Amino acid sequence: MAYPLTLKSLPLFPLETVLFPEGILPLRVFEVRYLDMVRKGHAAGAPFGVVALTSGREVRQAGAPQEQFHLVGTLAVIDQLEQPQPCFLTVVCHGTERFRITQSHHLPHGLWIGDVEQMAPDVTTPIPDYLRKIATALTKVLQTIHQRSPQSRLTPEPSAEQLNDCGWVANRWCELVPVPIALKQQLMELENPLVRLELVGDILGRTGIAN
Repeated sequence: MAYPLTLKSLPLFPLETVLFPEGILPLRVFEVRYLDMVRKGHAAGAPFGVVALTSGREVRQAGAPQEQFHLVGTLAVIDQLEQPQPCFLTVVCHGTERFRITQSHHLPHGLWIGDVEQMAPDVTTPIPDYLRKIATALTKVLQTIHQRSPQSRLTPEPSAEQLNDCGWVANRWCELVPVPIALKQQLMELENPLVRLELVGDILGRTGIAN
Protein backbone atom coordinates (compact mmCIF):
# COMPACT_ATOMS: atom_id res chain seq x y z
CA MET A 1 0.00 0.00 0.00
CA ALA A 2 1.42 3.38 -1.01
CA TYR A 3 1.37 6.09 1.60
CA PRO A 4 0.91 9.74 0.61
CA LEU A 5 3.92 12.02 0.78
CA THR A 6 3.61 14.38 3.72
CA LEU A 7 5.04 17.86 4.23
CA LYS A 8 5.44 19.43 7.64
CA SER A 9 5.08 23.16 8.34
CA LEU A 10 4.26 24.09 4.74
CA PRO A 11 3.74 27.87 4.43
CA LEU A 12 0.19 28.61 3.28
CA PHE A 13 -1.02 31.52 1.16
CA PRO A 14 -4.82 31.93 1.43
CA LEU A 15 -6.15 33.67 -1.68
CA GLU A 16 -9.45 34.56 -3.31
CA THR A 17 -8.66 32.18 -6.15
CA VAL A 18 -8.13 28.48 -6.86
CA LEU A 19 -4.77 27.35 -8.21
CA PHE A 20 -4.91 24.27 -10.45
CA PRO A 21 -2.00 21.92 -11.17
CA GLU A 22 0.10 23.30 -14.05
CA GLY A 23 -1.70 26.63 -13.75
CA ILE A 24 0.17 29.94 -13.72
CA LEU A 25 -0.33 32.36 -10.83
CA PRO A 26 1.03 35.93 -10.77
CA LEU A 27 1.24 37.55 -7.33
CA ARG A 28 2.02 40.96 -5.89
CA VAL A 29 3.49 40.49 -2.44
CA PHE A 30 3.77 43.31 0.06
CA GLU A 31 2.58 42.01 3.43
CA VAL A 32 5.40 41.40 5.89
CA ARG A 33 4.15 37.89 6.69
CA TYR A 34 4.60 36.83 3.05
CA LEU A 35 7.70 38.77 1.98
CA ASP A 36 10.13 36.65 3.98
CA MET A 37 8.28 33.45 3.08
CA VAL A 38 8.52 34.18 -0.65
CA ARG A 39 12.18 35.23 -0.56
CA LYS A 40 13.24 32.13 1.39
CA GLY A 41 11.12 29.82 -0.77
CA HIS A 42 12.56 31.25 -3.97
CA ALA A 43 16.15 30.96 -2.69
CA ALA A 44 15.63 27.34 -1.60
CA GLY A 45 13.43 26.28 -4.50
CA ALA A 46 10.81 25.28 -1.93
CA PRO A 47 7.05 25.41 -2.60
CA PHE A 48 4.30 27.05 -0.61
CA GLY A 49 0.65 26.09 -0.51
CA VAL A 50 -2.13 28.08 -2.17
CA VAL A 51 -5.53 27.60 -0.55
CA ALA A 52 -8.81 29.29 -1.47
CA LEU A 53 -10.45 31.43 1.19
CA THR A 54 -13.88 30.54 2.52
CA SER A 55 -14.04 33.70 4.62
CA GLY A 56 -11.81 36.67 5.33
CA ARG A 57 -9.71 38.70 2.92
CA GLU A 58 -6.35 38.23 1.23
CA VAL A 59 -4.90 41.36 2.83
CA ARG A 60 -4.87 41.37 6.61
CA GLN A 61 -6.76 44.28 8.19
CA ALA A 62 -6.83 45.39 11.82
CA GLY A 63 -9.87 44.01 13.62
CA ALA A 64 -10.86 41.76 10.75
CA PRO A 65 -11.83 38.15 11.51
CA GLN A 66 -9.20 35.48 11.02
CA GLU A 67 -8.98 33.90 7.57
CA GLN A 68 -10.63 30.56 6.97
CA PHE A 69 -9.85 28.42 3.94
CA HIS A 70 -10.46 25.11 2.18
CA LEU A 71 -8.48 22.09 3.32
CA VAL A 72 -7.44 21.10 -0.21
CA GLY A 73 -4.97 23.32 -2.07
CA THR A 74 -2.15 23.21 -4.61
CA LEU A 75 1.59 23.50 -4.16
CA ALA A 76 3.06 26.57 -5.87
CA VAL A 77 6.65 26.84 -7.08
CA ILE A 78 8.14 30.26 -7.80
CA ASP A 79 9.40 30.68 -11.37
CA GLN A 80 10.14 34.40 -11.39
CA LEU A 81 10.67 36.97 -8.67
CA GLU A 82 11.30 40.69 -9.08
CA GLN A 83 11.52 43.55 -6.59
CA PRO A 84 10.43 46.75 -8.35
CA GLN A 85 10.59 48.68 -5.07
CA PRO A 86 11.45 48.05 -1.42
CA CYS A 87 8.99 45.80 0.41
CA PHE A 88 7.17 44.92 -2.81
CA LEU A 89 7.68 41.75 -4.86
CA THR A 90 6.14 40.60 -8.12
CA VAL A 91 6.09 36.84 -8.44
CA VAL A 92 5.06 34.30 -11.07
CA CYS A 93 4.38 30.78 -9.81
CA HIS A 94 3.10 27.53 -11.27
CA GLY A 95 0.96 24.91 -9.59
CA THR A 96 2.22 21.36 -9.07
CA GLU A 97 0.58 18.73 -6.84
CA ARG A 98 -2.63 19.05 -4.88
CA PHE A 99 -2.54 18.51 -1.12
CA ARG A 100 -4.88 18.04 1.81
CA ILE A 101 -4.25 19.85 5.11
CA THR A 102 -4.22 17.57 8.14
CA GLN A 103 -3.61 20.40 10.61
CA SER A 104 -2.75 24.08 10.44
CA HIS A 105 -1.34 26.73 12.75
CA HIS A 106 -1.43 30.52 12.77
CA LEU A 107 1.94 32.01 13.71
CA PRO A 108 2.16 35.22 15.79
CA HIS A 109 3.20 37.38 12.82
CA GLY A 110 0.20 36.19 10.79
CA LEU A 111 1.60 33.45 8.57
CA TRP A 112 -0.31 30.19 8.31
CA ILE A 113 1.59 26.91 8.17
CA GLY A 114 0.17 23.44 7.73
CA ASP A 115 1.01 19.77 7.83
CA VAL A 116 -0.23 18.34 4.55
CA GLU A 117 -0.56 15.10 2.61
CA GLN A 118 -0.02 15.29 -1.12
CA MET A 119 -2.88 13.94 -3.23
CA ALA A 120 -2.39 11.64 -6.17
CA PRO A 121 -1.94 13.51 -9.46
CA ASP A 122 -4.49 13.14 -12.23
CA VAL A 123 -4.10 9.98 -14.25
CA THR A 124 -3.36 10.90 -17.88
CA THR A 125 -6.69 10.29 -19.62
CA PRO A 126 -7.16 10.78 -23.38
CA ILE A 127 -10.15 12.91 -24.31
CA PRO A 128 -13.00 10.81 -25.73
CA ASP A 129 -14.62 11.81 -29.01
CA TYR A 130 -17.81 13.09 -27.37
CA LEU A 131 -15.78 15.69 -25.45
CA ARG A 132 -13.38 16.59 -28.26
CA LYS A 133 -15.19 19.86 -29.02
CA ILE A 134 -14.21 21.13 -25.55
CA ALA A 135 -10.52 20.77 -26.36
CA THR A 136 -11.05 22.34 -29.80
CA ALA A 137 -12.77 25.34 -28.23
CA LEU A 138 -9.94 25.72 -25.70
CA THR A 139 -7.38 25.70 -28.51
CA LYS A 140 -9.22 28.59 -30.20
CA VAL A 141 -9.45 30.57 -26.96
CA LEU A 142 -5.74 30.14 -26.23
CA GLN A 143 -4.85 31.13 -29.78
CA THR A 144 -6.88 34.32 -29.34
CA ILE A 145 -5.12 35.09 -26.07
CA HIS A 146 -1.71 34.57 -27.68
CA GLN A 147 -2.63 36.81 -30.62
CA ARG A 148 -3.80 39.61 -28.36
CA SER A 149 -0.89 39.27 -25.95
CA PRO A 150 1.96 37.40 -27.68
CA GLN A 151 4.44 38.20 -24.90
CA SER A 152 2.18 36.96 -22.13
CA ARG A 153 3.96 34.77 -19.59
CA LEU A 154 0.65 33.45 -18.33
CA THR A 155 -0.51 31.47 -21.36
CA PRO A 156 2.28 29.24 -22.65
CA GLU A 157 1.66 27.36 -25.88
CA PRO A 158 0.11 23.96 -25.07
CA SER A 159 1.47 20.73 -26.47
CA ALA A 160 -0.57 18.20 -28.43
CA GLU A 161 -0.34 15.84 -25.45
CA GLN A 162 -1.80 18.45 -23.11
CA LEU A 163 -4.66 19.21 -25.50
CA ASN A 164 -5.54 15.51 -25.50
CA ASP A 165 -5.51 15.13 -21.72
CA CYS A 166 -8.80 15.38 -19.81
CA GLY A 167 -7.28 16.82 -16.65
CA TRP A 168 -5.15 19.46 -18.36
CA VAL A 169 -7.98 20.71 -20.60
CA ALA A 170 -10.48 20.72 -17.74
CA ASN A 171 -8.09 22.64 -15.48
CA ARG A 172 -7.39 25.32 -18.07
CA TRP A 173 -11.10 25.84 -18.68
CA CYS A 174 -11.69 26.06 -14.92
CA GLU A 175 -9.20 28.93 -14.82
CA LEU A 176 -10.96 30.75 -17.67
CA VAL A 177 -14.69 30.37 -17.01
CA PRO A 178 -16.36 32.94 -14.71
CA VAL A 179 -17.88 30.62 -12.12
CA PRO A 180 -17.89 30.96 -8.30
CA ILE A 181 -14.71 30.06 -6.45
CA ALA A 182 -16.58 27.38 -4.50
CA LEU A 183 -17.42 25.57 -7.76
CA LYS A 184 -13.84 25.85 -9.01
CA GLN A 185 -12.69 24.38 -5.71
CA GLN A 186 -15.06 21.42 -6.08
CA LEU A 187 -13.82 20.78 -9.60
CA MET A 188 -10.17 21.00 -8.55
CA GLU A 189 -10.73 18.46 -5.76
CA LEU A 190 -12.29 15.84 -8.06
CA GLU A 191 -10.05 12.80 -8.38
CA ASN A 192 -11.41 11.67 -11.77
CA PRO A 193 -10.21 14.00 -14.58
CA LEU A 194 -12.79 12.62 -17.03
CA VAL A 195 -15.64 13.51 -14.68
CA ARG A 196 -14.11 16.96 -14.19
CA LEU A 197 -14.03 17.52 -17.95
CA GLU A 198 -17.61 16.30 -18.32
CA LEU A 199 -18.76 18.80 -15.69
CA VAL A 200 -16.78 21.56 -17.40
CA GLY A 201 -18.50 20.57 -20.63
CA ASP A 202 -21.89 21.00 -18.95
CA ILE A 203 -20.90 24.49 -17.80
CA LEU A 204 -19.64 25.46 -21.25
CA GLY A 205 -22.78 24.04 -22.85
CA ARG A 206 -25.04 26.14 -20.62
CA THR A 207 -23.08 29.26 -21.48
CA GLY A 208 -22.90 28.41 -25.19
CA ILE A 209 -19.11 28.62 -25.26
CA ALA A 210 -18.41 25.15 -26.63
CA ASN A 211 -21.60 24.33 -28.52
